[in-house]
Amino acid sequence: MKDFVIIGHKALTSGDFSLNDLPGSAGRMDILCRCINSALFLSHEMRRDINVHLVLLGEPDPGKVIRFNGQELKYLNPDERSSGSLIKKALQKDALEYESRSTPGVWIRRAGLEQLLEEFAEKGKTVYYLREDGEDIREIAPSLDNSVFVLGDHMGVTEEEEAIIGKFASKTLTIGPISLHSDHCITIILNELDRVEQ
Repeated sequence: MKDFVIIGHKALTSGDFSLNDLPGSAGRMDILCRCINSALFLSHEMRRDINVHLVLLGEPDPGKVIRFNGQELKYLNPDERSSGSLIKKALQKDALEYESRSTPGVWIRRAGLEQLLEEFAEKGKTVYYLREDGEDIREIAPSLDNSVFVLGDHMGVTEEEEAIIGKFASKTLTIGPISLHSDHCITIILNELDRVEQ
C-alpha cells in the first residue's frame, strides 16, 4: 500500500458545513477532496493500493484523522461533493482514540500528524516529505513502493510540522522546481510510480 498524508490546517473538524460551499464553510475542504480524487481515481477504475490520510486541524475540535482506503472504498464518485459528503459523514461520528468506520473504506479517529507518522515508522514504512528543494523523485522512484508521502495544503507546512516530519522522513523529495497544488503533486507522484511498475 502507498499512503498519502495531507495536512488540512483550516479543514473543519465537525460535520456542520455545506456541501455547496466546501472552500468557505468547510475551511478549504475542497483541497482535501481534490487530493482524495487524485490519489484514488483512474479513468474507469479506482486505485486499490492507496490510503489517503487527512489530518484535520481546523475548528472546532482539531486533531482528527480521516482515512480513505482504496481497497474497501464504496460510494465515492469523482467529484468534490461526493468526497466531501463522505468526510461530512465521518465527522458526524465521535472521533475516538481508535479508528471507527463511517462508511465502507472510510475511518475516523482522534490523532495528529506526529502520532500518525510515528505509527508509520513503527510499521517499517518509509516516509517522504514533498518540497521543491528535495531530491528528484525520478532518481529513486523504483524504491518508492510501500511508501508514505506527506504534503501540506494551500498554507504549506508550518515550521513545527516540518520539524515533526523531519523526525520521521527518510528523505525530502521534489517532483520539480515549481510549487504545485497538492492534488497535482499526487497525480505526478503516482504517474512516476506507474511508469516504474509497468
